[in-house]
Amino acid sequence: MHVRMLTGGLAAACLVSLSLTGGQAVAATPRAADAPSAARVLTYDAGGSAEFRSAVNRGAAIWNESVDTVELRPVAAGQRANIRVLADNGWPRALPTTLGNGTVYIGRQAVDQGYDTIRISSHELGHILGLPDRKPGPCSSLMSGSTAGTSCTNPYPNAAEKSEVERNFGGVLAERAPAGRAEVIVD
Repeated sequence: MHVRMLTGGLAAACLVSLSLTGGQAVAATPRAADAPSAARVLTYDAGGSAEFRSAVNRGAAIWNESVDTVELRPVAAGQRANIRVLADNGWPRALPTTLGNGTVYIGRQAVDQGYDTIRISSHELGHILGLPDRKPGPCSSLMSGSTAGTSCTNPYPNAAEKSEVERNFGGVLAERAPAGRAEVIVD
């Protein structure tokens, strides 16, 4: 009963529309809310990442494969990067300044202990994309970080982590944080 009434109502609406347009079919314009939004492009500078440069590039590529609302690209010459990636002898860490901006350190201490460089890179970039640590956690959770152990080499975000980044960059640009309000995330 409801299907027949709905179908009949739809047919009537189409006939009225055709008669109002002089019998020509008119394509409906998509609503702005229905149109896909372009990914927010964030640039990163891996120039200071030393021997970890390929791991940083792979970590960025993993995020690009995993989410649609943000894209990580190497910075062009003469441009200022959203994300600086540096190598040092400490523990890996991220210093986000605002959503999508900050500094990542790929620390040799974790690498020397046997942690995977691509997982480290992907994990630290996850902090810049707004994800917190989720410790303790299983290897299937990228943001479980070091608690998954040195045998864990999974560099991919799980469904919940992907979804959170998608929400973080869902068309809303973050405002700049007040000076001196950077958060340090040490893994």
